[in-house]
Amino acid sequence: MAELTALESLIEMGFPKGRAEKALALTGNQGIEAAMDWMLELVAQKQREREEGEEREALERERQRRRQGQELTAARQRLQEDEMRRAAEERRREKAEELEARQRVREKIERDKAERAKKYGGNVGSQPSPPATEPGPVPSSPSREPPTKREYDQCRIQVRLPDGTSLTQTFRAREQLAAVRLYVELHRGEELGGAQDPVQLLSGFPRRAFSEADMERPLQELGLVPSAVLIVAKKCPG
Repeated sequence: MAELTALESLIEMGFPKGRAEKALALTGNQGIEAAMDWMLELVAQKQREREEGEEREALERERQRRRQGQELTAARQRLQEDEMRRAAEERRREKAEELEARQRVREKIERDKAERAKKYGGNVGSQPSPPATEPGPVPSSPSREPPTKREYDQCRIQVRLPDGTSLTQTFRAREQLAAVRLYVELHRGEELGGAQDPVQLLSGFPRRAFSEADMERPLQELGLVPSAVLIVAKKCPG
């Protein structure tokens, strides 16, 4: 097998043919190693040039950024100065208007004084003041009497029957408890055993069974006014 030439060896290594020929020519055909050194140096040089170019571009971008920042800062400063100048002019204008308004008020006061002096002949403020009236005695408020306890004339009684129903009737406060028992005996149902069986009345709370003596007492005296709830129970004979 024939030995490869230097050019063929460089091409086989992956170098472009044109670059390999140029490298061999510039190195005086001193061999593969010299041509490779030249091409590698060329690649490194291009890499350095590219990096230097990128660095220059980065520096230029930074300069532009700083220049734009300075321009923006200057624009903001000019805007603030313009606003401060307008605010100062506005304050001066308001102060001048305030001074003019005060001057007009003083002039009006002087004109009013002159007119009053002319009208009253120079005796402004000499009019007699009306005599002061002495305060009269303060009427005493009537004493408030303590509220009196309300008197009820009627009493509303609800009677609960053993079957769960109830009767409601209004009685006079001075009626006796016997009137309530009579009303229950006349209006109760057959569940209680008919009208012949007597009934007993109980108070719900506090629990109390009314005796025959209580039947002669008025509802008002028994504390059933103005309203009360009574319970009906069968009265045991004897």
